This record gives sequence, structure tokens and C-alpha cells, in this order.
Amino acid sequence: MVMAAEGARRPVIIAGPCSVESREQTLATYRGLAACGCVNMIRGGVWKPRTYPSCFQGVGEVGLEWLAEAKAETGLPFGVEVANSRHVEAALGAGADMVWIGARTTGNPFSVQEVADALRGTEVLVLVKNAQMPDTGLWTGAVERMLAAGVGPERLVLVHRGFAQTSGNEYRNPPVWHVALEMRRRFPELKMLCDPSHICGRREGLAATAQKAADLSYDGLFMESHVRPDEALSDAAQQVTPEQLGELLAGIRWRRETVDVPQFEADMERLRLEIDQIDAQLFALLSRRMGIAEDIGRIKRENDVIILQRRRWDEIVDNMVARAGELGLSPEFIRTILDAIHMESIARQNVVMNP
Repeated sequence: MVMAAEGARRPVIIAGPCSVESREQTLATYRGLAACGCVNMIRGGVWKPRTYPSCFQGVGEVGLEWLAEAKAETGLPFGVEVANSRHVEAALGAGADMVWIGARTTGNPFSVQEVADALRGTEVLVLVKNAQMPDTGLWTGAVERMLAAGVGPERLVLVHRGFAQTSGNEYRNPPVWHVALEMRRRFPELKMLCDPSHICGRREGLAATAQKAADLSYDGLFMESHVRPDEALSDAAQQVTPEQLGELLAGIRWRRETVDVPQFEADMERLRLEIDQIDAQLFALLSRRMGIAEDIGRIKRENDVIILQRRRWDEIVDNMVARAGELGLSPEFIRTILDAIHMESIARQNVVMNP
């Protein structure tokens, strides 16, 4: 069973294979998921948006019949991915309780609007995954289209599945957590699920990613499970058996948001005040730094010198990264902060040099 501290929120767990492949595979997987006792809803892809036509594209509408049969046998509601109005019509006709919009569809406003129009007047649960780019714009637009079509916030759920990358990384789709957290800030009334399967792209790391999502106050998980994952026709490396999923979920701790303990509140208040003071000092120093950057811009303008001084900037970055261990900070964190400072400095100098 999923672990939850007394008083903690109970997570929503949606699981199933990346692709519905056969009646036997579908029923065996969902029987296993029902037996583990920790899944609220079953999921399965019947239409698969793949880059190359040679890849497995899904079994199509016949898969909906297998999902409906699995629902009748296990008692678990089911959902499928949809990308157009025909998909929505077929899914609802088969008795789907949920539909989700995948990352590729979220990135296409025309497709999102078509799906939203097809969902108008229905009562199914609607999940919206983030677009492939690490940006809140398309994700926000998809949510707003659903709300405008009458999909109420109680039936609309965000799914964070990570973002496409252009270089090597420990993740298949790096989570870029701050983008997802910004969506939570924009839509506090919506639930948000994490999809560790697509973030990790492999079985290793699923538990750690799921635990981080739990600690970041996500409302649940959206994961892939296959009765024979190594034989899966799509995304084999990131799927686990129902039994393995049950073991993984049993190890996730869903902690409380807070506790009514006077000493806890006192300790948190003391440390938060200290952080507030440090933050005030940090931003005062940053303000002074930007003032100096503007002075540098004036000197460059007077001497007709370009803004970007690459050698100087590389020297600053190298020096600070070399101190990462001494400062107890990761090199990645230092580079991220310095990049933000650098871009603001360039913007300030640009205003001075090109009024």
C-alpha cells in the first residue's frame, strides 16, 4: 500500500502500459494493478504519436474494447490519450472515464482546441501534460482552452512529464521542477500529478523521482506498468511490472503539509526570519552589482566597445565554479545563478549603450 503519514493527503495513482498491445496483455496487466491495491485508475495508449511511421503506432479502437473489459473485470476506471475529436468520440463511446492530452498535442494549439471543443458538455476527467519545451506558455494555453470549453477545475488535472532535451542528461526528459511549480502557482485550484516514467526514461530513478514529487506536494503519480515490460512495444525501458510498481509505491512516503506542533512552528519561524534577512541582503548586493554593470556600460559606450566580454565572463564562471566545494554548492547551481546575473547585466548595459 502507498505510505502516508497520519493526516497526510492520499495520493492519486494512475498506472498502466504505455501501449495497449493485446487483449491478453491488457487484462493481465490490469489484474496485476488491481491486485496491488494502490491504483485509482488504469491507463493505456491505443493511439501512439510516434516520430517515425516504422514505430508501433498503437492498435487503435480495438484497444478501447480491451480497456472497457478490464474496467468491467477490475472495477477500476480507465483513461486513454487523445489527440483529436475522433479520438475523443471513440474514447467516450467506449466508456472512458478519463482522457489525457500528451506533450506533442499540448504543443499544438489547433489540436488542443479541437479536443477542447469535442469535450464540451462532457463529464470525464481531463489530464493535460506539459508541452515538450520547458516553458509554461503552451501548457497554460492548453489549460485555458479546456477551462473555456467548460472543463471545470475539479475535472482538470496537470501532469508533469518532464521536458525534451538536446544533450545528454541523467533523465530522458529532465523535470525542470521550477517550471512545473510555476504552473502550480498559476493554477492552485488544479491537482498536479508527476509522470516519473517519462521523466526518467528507465526504471532506475523512478522511486527517487516519485519521492521528490511527493515532497514537492504533488497530488499523485501517473506511471507506466506492463505485465512483461521487457517485451513492451513502446517505452520498454521505463516500464515496471504491477508487482514492482506496488513495491515502489510502498516505499514512497507522502508526508504532511504541516503539523500543529508549537515547537515546529517556532523553529520554522526562526529559520524563515533568518532566510528573509539573508534574502534582503542578497538582493541589496545584486542591486549594487547591477548599478556597477550600468557604470561599465557607460564606459563601454564612451569607448565604443561591445557589451559581451567573453574572456572576462569565462574567468568569473571558472573562478566561482572552482569554489563550489568550499561553498557547499553544486557547480550546476552556481552556473545557473551566474547565467541569470549575466543576462540581467547584459540587459542593463544594453539600455545604457543603446538608449
